[in-house]
Amino acid sequence: SYSIMNEALQVFVTILIFLFAGILEIGGGWLVWQTIKKKKPWWWAFFGCLILVGYGFVPTLQQKDFSRIYAVYGGFFIGLSFLWGYIFDKVIPDRWDLIGSAIAIVGVCIIMFVPRQEEVELP
Repeated sequence: SYSIMNEALQVFVTILIFLFAGILEIGGGWLVWQTIKKKKPWWWAFFGCLILVGYGFVPTLQQKDFSRIYAVYGGFFIGLSFLWGYIFDKVIPDRWDLIGSAIAIVGVCIIMFVPRQEEVELP
C-alpha cells in the first residue's frame, strides 16, 4: 500500500514538473514571439528571456537521466503547445493535432513509466 502510494506520488510530481516546465518554456517563447511577430513592447521579450532561463533549471528537479527526461518532456510539450495556442491565440487544434498529441503523450508515458530492468551505464 505504501509502495503504491509512493509510486503514485512520484508520477504526480513528475507530471507537475513537466507541466511547470512547459508553461515556462512555451510562455517565455510566446512572449518573445509576440515581441518579434506582433510588435509587442521590448520588455515582453526581456521577460520572455528571463522565463526561458528559469525554464532551463526546471528539468533538474526530475529524478531520471537527462536524455530520457528531455525525450519525455518533448511529448508533453506538444500537447501543451496546442493548449497554449487555444487559450492565448484562439487557435483551435484540428483532429489531427489532437490525435498526434495523444499519440505523443501515450508514447512518452510508456518511456517514462513502464518498469525496466536495472539500467547499465556505459563506462
